[in-house]
Amino acid sequence: MTVTRHTPVVAGWFTQGVDEEDFRLLGTRCAACASVFFPREDSFCRNPACGGEELTEVPLSKRGRVWSYTDGRYRPPAPYVSDPDTAWEPYTLVAVELAAEAMVVLGQAVPGVGVAGLAVGAEVEVVPGVLDEDPETGTVWTTWHWRPVLSVRPGEGGEAR
Repeated sequence: MTVTRHTPVVAGWFTQGVDEEDFRLLGTRCAACASVFFPREDSFCRNPACGGEELTEVPLSKRGRVWSYTDGRYRPPAPYVSDPDTAWEPYTLVAVELAAEAMVVLGQAVPGVGVAGLAVGAEVEVVPGVLDEDPETGTVWTTWHWRPVLSVRPGEGGEAR
């Protein structure tokens, strides 16, 4: 029996070994100017007006608003895994504005959410995702996805907004 081993696609970019509720992207904040960076920066402040070098890891906001989105109708290049022997399925890319951090973070929408299920300004949340699995080694390559937040109106079922 092969043991499943969850391995982040990029170490240190998001929390590992936690449930969906606690899952967060990880950035860094400059002690000198309070700028927040993602992907993380561990050497120097990327703010051109700041010479700070003291950076602290911070979890980013779990929710944000769709800033832009598009569908990918091509096989992406490495490091994304794309088996040429399998049928190709388009994926959806989402740019999400995190207001508290004053930044936009890119990522894929959860599987099954296409451009028809998104709108600029819609609320989304970050959740753990799977990029690929290797059944021979038991490795599951983990990443993050953006999922529309469901809102329930009185008398209606939930719908993505």
